[in-house]
Amino acid sequence: MLDITDIETFYGPSQALFGVSLHVGAGEMVALMGRNGMGKTTTIRSLFGLTPAHRGRITFESRDLRRLPAYRIAQCGLGLVPEGRRCFPNLSVRENLMVTARPGPWSRERVEALFPQLAERRRQMAATLSGGEQQMLAIGRALMTNPRLMVLDEATEGLAPVIRQEIWSALRLIKAQGQSTLIVDKSLGELLPVVDHCTILEKGRTAWTGPPEALDAGIRDRYLGV
Repeated sequence: MLDITDIETFYGPSQALFGVSLHVGAGEMVALMGRNGMGKTTTIRSLFGLTPAHRGRITFESRDLRRLPAYRIAQCGLGLVPEGRRCFPNLSVRENLMVTARPGPWSRERVEALFPQLAERRRQMAATLSGGEQQMLAIGRALMTNPRLMVLDEATEGLAPVIRQEIWSALRLIKAQGQSTLIVDKSLGELLPVVDHCTILEKGRTAWTGPPEALDAGIRDRYLGV
């Protein structure tokens, strides 16, 4: 479904990615992992055309994305849950969901069934929600685009444990329903049981790729340890 091959990305004269590759198959949930500052968010920005890759190949369902603007990439069927949530603060919960709605199986009612807190607060301004509720809203907003691939950058970072568990429960349900997903998160205990494949970045390069059961203690210490 998604093939990123040997991309190189720069911020001005500074190179951030040095030949990153990763792949997501239909119905898969793939983890993009690595310590802070290793290129995970830059990879996602390159995928969405926000920081375009200078070299390499990015294809989605065999369509070349590299030279498309971000809005055209979204129209191809990619939905983003960005780091920091970035809900529309002066819109209500319902308005945040409806402003991105596209035809498909995910409706407002279905999102509210997935996250009942959003139904309870549908008339509340997004700026007044807790961090966990804003993350649920950001996920719901992405689902309302009815994406063929959903991308989550730091899915549960900074959230209380009880909220993290609610979000992981929702993500497991989303996966069970066949949603293809690329996810960045540091919570290995929750992440590894649910993903099909892992890609680890180290200093802007693909350092390791494989199934979660092959991610042994040595690999974790080398690439993910403090």
